[in-house]
Formats: sequence, structure tokens, C-alpha cells
Amino acid sequence: MVAAGAVPASHVPEDSLGRGDLTEVAGAELVEETELRVYGLDGAASGPPVVSFLDGIQRWKVTFYDGVVPIVRAYVAGAVRRRSAGGRLRTARESAREFHAVSLRALRPGVRAALEASGLELVDVPEEAAQPGRALEAARRVVENARVALEKDLGERQARALAPEEWLVVDGLLSESAVLAGHPRTLGVIKSHGAQYFEGEALTRALTLPALRRSSVFRPRGRARHEVYSWYLRLWPWEGNDLLYGLVRIEARAHDATVAAASATSGWLARERAPIATPDPRWDRLLYPIHDVETYLRARAPRDLLPTAVSRLPKTGT
Repeated sequence: MVAAGAVPASHVPEDSLGRGDLTEVAGAELVEETELRVYGLDGAASGPPVVSFLDGIQRWKVTFYDGVVPIVRAYVAGAVRRRSAGGRLRTARESAREFHAVSLRALRPGVRAALEASGLELVDVPEEAAQPGRALEAARRVVENARVALEKDLGERQARALAPEEWLVVDGLLSESAVLAGHPRTLGVIKSHGAQYFEGEALTRALTLPALRRSSVFRPRGRARHEVYSWYLRLWPWEGNDLLYGLVRIEARAHDATVAAASATSGWLARERAPIATPDPRWDRLLYPIHDVETYLRARAPRDLLPTAVSRLPKTGT
């Protein structure tokens, strides 16, 4: 197979290695060249003297059932960590929110009164709660939307406060915010690839980028709420792993200056992969300063909402 031109995949039998992120073809318009090409990075480009990094977390679990209605306790938080000339990351701003998510109209009056007396905010899950599985999915979307809104607010406030030489790197989309999408010194780093923008030969080039190479810059279509430019960047070799290993997508302001600086920007971003963000299983696509923000946030999250290996065996008392 190798002699015929095939590339070995991972030898480790894990479910995650055939990552099924690619679920939608959204479309794109190239703004650099007329066909998707592979470019080297400007490894000599110096990074900004000051960079801030933004990320958020969400944690939730079902704490009670009222009949078949799940009552979810949730916690979302976000932080901006800023690195200046000294090299250390320090918290510039942060925010957190804890609440119960439940279909309020499906609760019995006594249960609702007890929840209201708990002191936590109540967030209504609007979907019909007759089916527990559907209610849980609706609650998950409520929690995710709360995290996205919190991160957006933090990012916009930080972008407006950036010093002239300072950049902001966001874990996720810029195109959700007009402020972030239009700022000349903000970047979005997208680790998941639920939307795909090319087909055919262009798709092959995008997903088989060699390590420390980038694709042509393109304008994403479909999902983007606000116009941005984007390109793919490979942080680590994918051969021997899977197509998405080490692959991130960058979003930046839709401007000619973004295209002109894409190789230099990719050069200093790629250096942020070190030190390696292990033991996080996403380390191949995780910039270390973003990992630092997540670690900071997890250390402040409620202990009982952090993932743990809990036995589901019956409690016998022996």
C-alpha cells in the first residue's frame, strides 16, 4: 500500500482516530491565487511583543429528575490571559456563570420553588421535555450558548482595550462577532472541522497539508455570520495519525493585509505549539497558551462539576 502511494494511519486502535468532524460542506471563495495552494511559513517572523489568549469552559451534569424531567446544573467560565515582554501569562479579565437549566413549565410547583430557593439562576430550556433524551440535548445547547455568549463578551471587551502592538488569539470563531471579525489584530484558532470548505483536489490539498505549512487564504461561506478570511495550518505531521491530526483553521480580518501577512502570522502562531499541551488529548491542535487558559479555568471550576471516574455500580453499603 505504501509503495502504491498510500499514507499509513495510526496504529493505535482508538475510536477518536477516525475523527468524524467533517459533517458539512460550507463552500469558500479563494482570495489568494486562483486555486488552493500550499505555502511555507515565515519562521523568521517575530511575534507580537504582547499577546492575549481567550478561551472558555463549560461543565454540566444532571443533579435531579422531577419525574422524567432532567434538572441540569451548569457552570460556564472564560478568561483572557495576557503575555507581555516578561513571557509569563497573567489574567487580564475573566467571567463565570453558574445556573440550573430545566424546562420550567414541566416542573411541579414544589420542585420549582425549591430550585428558586437554591440561590442559583434558573434558565428555561424551551423545548418540550416529554422525552428525557431530547431535554438533555436542549439543555446542552443552552449551556453551550451561555459559554459562547460569555466568551464573546470577554473577547469584545478585550479587543476594544488592546494596545497598538497587542494581539488577541481566540480559541474558536471570530466570525460570530462583528467586533472580533473586524479587528486588525485578532485571530481565531479553530480546532474542530465540522464544516468543510472544499471538495475534490482542493480538499485533498487542504487535509493533507504537510507539517508547518499553510493553505491559500480563502473567504468561508455558509456558517460565517460576519465576513472573515481563513486558511488551514498544520502544526504537526499527520502521517501515521489521521487527516485532522495537527490541523487547525485560522480566522482573521477580511483585508488585503491579512493575506500579505498570512505566512508571517502562521510562523509565530506555529511557535505557540510549544511546549506541548499534554496530557490533553487534543494537544496536537491545541496552542500551549490556550491550554494554559483552560488549566486556569478548570482550577477555579466547582469540584463536583469536573469530570471524574465515578463508579456506576450499586452502592451496597458494604
